[in-house]
Amino acid sequence: MESRFIVTPILCTGCRTCELACSFTHAVNGKPSMSRIYPQSGGFPELYVPVTCLQCEDPACANSCLVNAITRNPETGAMDLDANICVRCMACVAACPFGCSLFDQQNKLVVKCDLCKGDPVCAHFCPTKALVYEPIGAGKAKSA
Repeated sequence: MESRFIVTPILCTGCRTCELACSFTHAVNGKPSMSRIYPQSGGFPELYVPVTCLQCEDPACANSCLVNAITRNPETGAMDLDANICVRCMACVAACPFGCSLFDQQNKLVVKCDLCKGDPVCAHFCPTKALVYEPIGAGKAKSA
């Protein structure tokens, strides 16, 4: 079943729990990795926007990749980055207009959200439900 990732900025408190959950989920050799999601301050102390990959229909990151290391996962719909193919040229980092392809300096890897293989951990740990991952059509009233 196809699902969608919903981000509701008005519910985000900037607690950064999503960031921690992501970092520990994607640990490399037991070390927390760079988070693929981060709350960005909206200019007011109480306004935050969780920034993560939008899994674009026509992704600039994949279009810029010289070795085709970024491909759409047919099961999750996420743009997956294959670290074994990636040559770390960082063209995808430069190409993403939203700043969602990142370079993890500690682990020397390009990282981006892969929706945790179809079960985003950040959504599970979000205390305010600013992040929700649900089947498409969930929550809609059925017509008679």
